[in-house]
Amino acid sequence: MADRTDLTTVLNHIDGKEVPAASGATLSLTDPATGLPHGTAPLCGPTDVDAACRAAQRALPRWSATTPSARQGVLLRIADALEREATAVADAEVGDTGKPRALFVGDELPAVVDVLRYFAGAARNLPGAAAAEYTPGRTSVLRREPVGVCAQITPWNYPLMMAVWKVAPALAAGNTVVLKPSETTPTSAVLLARLAAEHLPPGVLNVVCGDRGTGRLLVAHPEVRLVAVTGSVRAGQEIAAAAAADLKRLHLELGGNAPVLVHEDADLDDAVEQLSSLAFYNAGQDCTAAGRILVHHRIHDAFLDAFARRAAQRVPGGPDDEGAAFGPLAGAAQLAAVRGLVERLPPHAEVVTGGRALDRPGYFHRATVVAGVRQEDEIVQSEVFGPVVTVQPFTDEAEAFRMANAVPQGLAAGVWTRDHDRAMRASRALHTGIVWVNTHGTTVSEMPHGGVRHSGWGSDLSLTGLLDYTQVKHVML
Repeated sequence: MADRTDLTTVLNHIDGKEVPAASGATLSLTDPATGLPHGTAPLCGPTDVDAACRAAQRALPRWSATTPSARQGVLLRIADALEREATAVADAEVGDTGKPRALFVGDELPAVVDVLRYFAGAARNLPGAAAAEYTPGRTSVLRREPVGVCAQITPWNYPLMMAVWKVAPALAAGNTVVLKPSETTPTSAVLLARLAAEHLPPGVLNVVCGDRGTGRLLVAHPEVRLVAVTGSVRAGQEIAAAAAADLKRLHLELGGNAPVLVHEDADLDDAVEQLSSLAFYNAGQDCTAAGRILVHHRIHDAFLDAFARRAAQRVPGGPDDEGAAFGPLAGAAQLAAVRGLVERLPPHAEVVTGGRALDRPGYFHRATVVAGVRQEDEIVQSEVFGPVVTVQPFTDEAEAFRMANAVPQGLAAGVWTRDHDRAMRASRALHTGIVWVNTHGTTVSEMPHGGVRHSGWGSDLSLTGLLDYTQVKHVML
């Protein structure tokens, strides 16, 4: 492939300019739908990270002094630019991820634009306590101010969406940003910075490409005051330990392993239809994917049969394959990880449908349903992050809650029932940051998205997410 001339060349975006790594080092980008190289990106080292962080620090006084209405205008114009350049944006995202173009354009891009527009408005609506006299002769006022330079590290499953979830609230609050996208999916993040550069002062939004070593350099840089990451539990633990040395603030959105409780009074047809779609969306590479379905024992067999039949009809495909329900896994390593979990299933587990990779180029895996698993099994305790769903029976609510909560993660959960009181009991009993009732996976810009326990702390989206990028100052007059 050395003689190919159609490879994409991705560059860093530092201080308003697109530049290669100072060392000239690059990483190869692979198209997951074909398994072939489709471009290169910089492999940044200390010089590049330092240049980006110092550019962000230089830009901070000017940007943090802008009015909320000015920041609103900028974010709205960036949203408009993403809509206007939808074809280029889709090309960038699809080239790195291999996901179906129609799903990205129809589902993800409108949601990305909405997040920018939400935070544009939220920038002008920061809450605060009223000025008051809490001691005689003194008036207290609260100010909400930017944190400073924010280092943001985003994953490969939703490259553009996760970048915007991080960048939009940080900029809305008056911070400056150094963003490091995943080493395998940097193209749309750099395009976002290029479009934003038409409206932002240089240095406000910087993108450095690279690997884990690049991320470590960014987390450790002395100019960085807040580190936000969406990634694995292991990555969050490593970043938290590194950030502790300089007492940097942290915002961690880590792994999920979402349980879904299907009770005997649920609308079975609706549950099967929705869950068979949402469990495999984006090839299951979603921290809120409905990967563990717990079904009341009286309807377990009927649900399993219908769900497996519907799952078998969810066929993966490439970016332009008509009718593709989901795309490939992110790369050879992710495909191997998913295959390994299936191959290591214990003897008591049964693959009801799927269980194999597709016999075609790229990293495609069939929609897979596994029954007969036990709570202690690896595939139950681990976040699969692939198109594999386990189905387990439960006898009553108490057992369902115990099974749902008996994993380290706590990002999202779902409950399917017609009983309002049961739904409310579940919303209290499930130890997660999100609970969906008779639906799954839907996010809205106005509501927080975050978890508990090994799923991290802090929230993306919503006014809560905006406040995470501010610090409070008490002023007494």
